[in-house]
Amino acid sequence: MQNTSKQYDAVVDKCRSLFIKKMSDYGSAWRILRLPSLTDQIFIKAQRIRGLQQNTEQKIDEGQESEFIGIVNYCVMALVQIDRGVVEQPDLTTDEATHLYDEKVALTKQLMLNKNHDYGEAWRDMRVSSLTDLILQKLLRVKQIEDNAGKTIVSEGIDANYQDMINYAIFAMIHLSEVE
Repeated sequence: MQNTSKQYDAVVDKCRSLFIKKMSDYGSAWRILRLPSLTDQIFIKAQRIRGLQQNTEQKIDEGQESEFIGIVNYCVMALVQIDRGVVEQPDLTTDEATHLYDEKVALTKQLMLNKNHDYGEAWRDMRVSSLTDLILQKLLRVKQIEDNAGKTIVSEGIDANYQDMINYAIFAMIHLSEVE
């Protein structure tokens, strides 16, 4: 599990680096996005990954990894929005947003470590395509919860689903890096 923690951190560093660069370019314009908009952005990325996995021809020169990075970063944004709410104007500096990013990722990594302990790193025997399908399933669940105004009867909340999607995307990127 020690290796998983290091691999996880390496993937997070890559995602975090792009998040910071985009904050420099765009500021925190993402703060105006409502949760369904973020969910839809993640859905588009997951659908593209599935398309890349199924199609033999690709017309855009970006692979699965960049889309998985997008999933991680949009899920972190969604977790921030859940806590802070949607705003009408960008309101975070790069340092503030990065601090929030780090907080959300630390909580999500701890969830991964706890689940990895209980599941015995079962994800290592999964295919990247299965992880993609799990992300899409989580997205459909989130959309249903959003359509139900956030109410669930027996299910975990939206935040847990976003955290699971982060972890699945990171697992997929670890798998992809091991193939290269």
